[in-house]
Amino acid sequence: MKRKLLFGERMILGDGTEAFNGIIPFRLRGTFKLEEIQRALALLQNKHPWLKAHVTHDEENLPWFEVPQKVVPIPIRIVIRQGEDDWQKESMKEWYMPFDHEKFPLIRFVWIKGEEVSDMFFSFHHCLCDGGSAMTLLYEFLQVLDNPSADIGVENPILGIQDIVPANILNSRRHKLKAKVLGRVASTIIKYAPVNKKPIERQNDYMIHWKFDKEVTQQVISYCKSNGFTVNTFLCAIVLQAFKKIRGKAALNKICCPVDIRRLTTQIKHDHIFAFGLMVEVSINEKLNFLDNVRKMQKHVKRKTSKLDPYTKMMIIESWHYALDNFTRILRNGKATNDCMLSNLGLIQVSHEYRNFTVDTVFSPSALGPLGQTTGFVVSTFQGEMDFCFIGSEGYLPYSDAQAIRKDILDTIKLKLEYSAVS
Repeated sequence: MKRKLLFGERMILGDGTEAFNGIIPFRLRGTFKLEEIQRALALLQNKHPWLKAHVTHDEENLPWFEVPQKVVPIPIRIVIRQGEDDWQKESMKEWYMPFDHEKFPLIRFVWIKGEEVSDMFFSFHHCLCDGGSAMTLLYEFLQVLDNPSADIGVENPILGIQDIVPANILNSRRHKLKAKVLGRVASTIIKYAPVNKKPIERQNDYMIHWKFDKEVTQQVISYCKSNGFTVNTFLCAIVLQAFKKIRGKAALNKICCPVDIRRLTTQIKHDHIFAFGLMVEVSINEKLNFLDNVRKMQKHVKRKTSKLDPYTKMMIIESWHYALDNFTRILRNGKATNDCMLSNLGLIQVSHEYRNFTVDTVFSPSALGPLGQTTGFVVSTFQGEMDFCFIGSEGYLPYSDAQAIRKDILDTIKLKLEYSAVS
């Protein structure tokens, strides 16, 4: 089984020598054997063909996902657990560990082994899967780790754009012409866009992690619900204000928010191993007060999301293959166009208690790659507690500024909740 990499996958893969890895950390209470973990990972590979795939190149040097005849098991790296923060140290190590994609799958497993508590995580190349796929892997892994006979089904994998875009659109002369024209215009603009001769020096990378307890998490949810906006939009406004306060004129007043393509298509199922990003960009209006700002942002997000056309977007992007080098160059060398990315995964749908172990917590995933701006927040909620992972690089956002932004975010949320409670 094989398929060509789509444009976005090719761009993320690059030449395969640089890491662009996503991490899904979680903490389990219980005792485990290596054989149990190996068996659970093998069951995941049995369901999902691309978890067995290597990357090969054809005579034109174009990359393909290809499942070898002799399947290589998902590698497991074992570390002896020393403390509560080991998962952060090991996550950051995985950021920089490339995959030997010609010999191994584009995913591995890390077991930070303790006597009664273990921290574990998947590390995967971002060209293989996105946050939605990552959550599916976590859900299924916990099922088969607890019960190897659990039925997790068999994936009918995506074999190309024809499995995503309906035939009446993909073969439409009008849609093909539109995709070709818009794709050529966009790639021409990118080709001649002014960029630095050298990539921006990323310097040291960092991770800042924190949680809200159940009480604060519920207060945030109630505050947003009573005011008619989502937690995601509320957080965007808080973060943008913090960047403006701490960064001053260096702030760009823009946040990019990923939109899960599965919400907009019926072809891509929740358990498809797949990575394709759609984005909505938001800003604040300094002339409005906070609540009016967030409500206006909410209307903007709703309007922009409703106009996202994943099928046409994918067709346009697939017309960019010839301009891959130009796109990569501007991502590496161009100036940042937004303050950060903010991805809210929402409620993580995995159980807390299993027959043979309990899930103590699920930490928000992180991802880091070589293509430009690295500043980002990932937010998720498990067992009623909101979890935050804030990553960045000194070359884009100094660590001292990041710490000040975090403090301002926490202070502002506290003030909003206190004011709401009094009023």
